[in-house]
Amino acid sequence: MGETMKGLKRSHRCTELSAENVGQQVTVMGWVQNRRNLGALIFIALRDRTGILQVVINDQKVSKEIFDKAYSIRNEFVVAIVGTIEKREASNDKMKTGDIELVATDLRILSEADTVPFPIEENCNTKEDLRLKYRYLDLRRPDLQRNLMMRHKVATLTRQFLSDEGFLEIETPVLTKSTPEGARDYLVPSRVNPGNFYALPQSPQLFKQLLMLSGYDRYFQIVKCFRDEDLRADRQPEFTQIDMELSFVNEEDVMDVNERLMQLLFKEVLNVDVQIPLQRMTYKEAMERFGSDKPDLRFGMEINNVTELVKNSGFVVFTDAIANGGSVRAINANGCGNFPRKGIDSLVDVAKLFGAKGMPYLIVNEDNTVKSSFGKFMTDEETAALVTAMDAKAGDLVLFAADKDEIVFNALGNLRLEVANRLGILKKDDYKFLWVTEFPLLEWDEDNKRFAAKHHPFTMTLDEDLELLDTNPAAVRAKAYDMVLNGTELGGGSIRIYQKDVQEKMFAALGFTSEQAYDQFGFLLNAFKYGVPPHGGLAFGLDRIIMLMTGSDSIRDVIAFPKVKDASCPMTEAPGTVDEKQLKELGIKIDIQGK
Repeated sequence: MGETMKGLKRSHRCTELSAENVGQQVTVMGWVQNRRNLGALIFIALRDRTGILQVVINDQKVSKEIFDKAYSIRNEFVVAIVGTIEKREASNDKMKTGDIELVATDLRILSEADTVPFPIEENCNTKEDLRLKYRYLDLRRPDLQRNLMMRHKVATLTRQFLSDEGFLEIETPVLTKSTPEGARDYLVPSRVNPGNFYALPQSPQLFKQLLMLSGYDRYFQIVKCFRDEDLRADRQPEFTQIDMELSFVNEEDVMDVNERLMQLLFKEVLNVDVQIPLQRMTYKEAMERFGSDKPDLRFGMEINNVTELVKNSGFVVFTDAIANGGSVRAINANGCGNFPRKGIDSLVDVAKLFGAKGMPYLIVNEDNTVKSSFGKFMTDEETAALVTAMDAKAGDLVLFAADKDEIVFNALGNLRLEVANRLGILKKDDYKFLWVTEFPLLEWDEDNKRFAAKHHPFTMTLDEDLELLDTNPAAVRAKAYDMVLNGTELGGGSIRIYQKDVQEKMFAALGFTSEQAYDQFGFLLNAFKYGVPPHGGLAFGLDRIIMLMTGSDSIRDVIAFPKVKDASCPMTEAPGTVDEKQLKELGIKIDIQGK
């Protein structure tokens, strides 16, 4: 049975103590990382969120009762220890408190602990599923605690920076109206309005625009958002945005304030200097050079267009793709010509995974001869022209894709990343920022045979493209911008439509009738009749920012209680069933097809 803290008050956290405290009596409390019994001496490594302090229990300096109590201690017991700080005879450079120790005079066991299902240690190798089942134990690990403390620091600095820039933090509703545009909503049934549903917000988009119309000028919020979509390393069903909107601004204003925010965060948190203004690249250039709208600039292997060189070749894979309106492009995987055949075949599988029908390749041997998977269909001159165009040297592997541009970019963009990962050339502490600009306003929805908004229906066109909205919607570029870091989209935003006639044109391009537009967005469109300032904004993914700043591989490592791939929580076992009475109150009947 645990003892009480009565009469004790913690004076310091473990690593708040240093050589300056030698000779002082202190009281510390925390968890037992481990205990070593050396006969007349018992050593305890005491842990709290700040780190570890060595405690010594000497049978000559404490009563037999206290020494026996120390002898009974096991890992993860919660204890309070009173004693005097002394200099250690042999210091430990690997510990922040490695030059001192606490010589105990009193000890209380506040709480005992069963044997934990996995060790509480940094970089624990235990499978994630088990760790997430016992997430409250997993969160005791020092690396996860550092992650969450960094998250707190980033949020605090963000709030202060934006407040100093004239932003107001304003909360927006969590129960709102479902709008079909975008990802799938999480729905919440209404008891008092049977048969009706709220939706959890995918973002506060409509509300933050209304706040601009209401005259608040600059709004921000660190806000929970919800999307019912398939998960991956940098996605969760509930996630956190640094959300903002500004009035009377253009793209430059929004980009400037956010560049300075990132510069501040990286300097204050990581002591990394981010040079601003950040590099910029149009969507078109990003796709053509890197096959991605979130390019990783930490390495080369840029995509080259070799269509003109092969359009008259005898290789039908190339010529058919070109005849069908596609292109032939390639990347030079420098130094990968020594990949074994099995390794190259696995790269072919990667290309197919991203839509390519195959992956022609050529290798420049060490003697500068060329080995090619399609060599018999090409003349020596054509092959040599490809080698020259790709700047391929001895030991290089050149990978090709031939198809519609969309498939070519997707395949080569992902092949580029796969090769870089296999080569181990991606450094997590090499931060390469850029803005991607001039996104397409619309994208074709093949399933519904209509255009859909690339971002959302309130995104403004580039001024020079506005007239194309009627005649060539696919060519219209948006006043939209994404901030990208190391192949991850940190955040994105746009200047919004604020003129009624332009908004009507946008809805027409999306295939909405006026009635449909008002059915979905009526409260916003009605509000826009009463004077709208030009406005724009941006939303960062806070989880992604912390993931990159901590060097984590998944946002699950920077969220206190995350979900797993099927959107469930192994710890709480959510989602779960509810009893029939609750369902009856909501007017809901469960009918799972096939069960």
